Amino acid sequence: MNIKRLILEGENVSLDFKKTISSSQKIAKTLVAFANNRGGKLLIGIADDGSIKGVKDEDEEKYMITKAAHVFCKPALEPKFDEIYVDDKLVLVAEIEKSNLKPHYAMDENKKWWVYFRVKDKSVLASKIIIDVLKERNSEIGQLINYSDHEKKLLTYLQEHGRITLKEYSKLTRSAYKKAQKIIVSLILTGVLQPHTSEKEEYFTAVDLK
Repeated sequence: MNIKRLILEGENVSLDFKKTISSSQKIAKTLVAFANNRGGKLLIGIADDGSIKGVKDEDEEKYMITKAAHVFCKPALEPKFDEIYVDDKLVLVAEIEKSNLKPHYAMDENKKWWVYFRVKDKSVLASKIIIDVLKERNSEIGQLINYSDHEKKLLTYLQEHGRITLKEYSKLTRSAYKKAQKIIVSLILTGVLQPHTSEKEEYFTAVDLK
């Protein structure tokens, strides 16, 4: 594993830097976000700017991450650890594999469980739509595309405007949020729509099949 090359990539959807683990509860959000997406690696001993600080006590760092994975993640996760020396400094790598038991939840300070999803270099709170997509992708039931008037209106709208939110789609079709949400989830699962989620908004675009 080339740590310097990873550091040069910068934090992204499957890579996160931590100088040290200060809270098992807080890091649990990152662990479940990795598991709910494509998996990822935590590099401990690396500052946010990519500078190599090194780990002082690798056993303590492993304990904090393992506690996060076992106590504050549901279903529990099993991190894999690797210790690598870079410029005489120890970097601890904690890898979380993509999970087949999605969605995973992390417990907050009020002992409530929330789903997180990795978007670019952030672990964001998953929307109801993303949670439904994660659940449905784990089921063995295939998704069939049924282009009713509602689906056709959505695709026509996207051709004209490029993007749409759940609220806009619900208004466009005069549908209840729940029905509009179900259609959007179905179209994401069949590869027709692409979700775009951030801490501020969620919208959907058509997948470019070219």
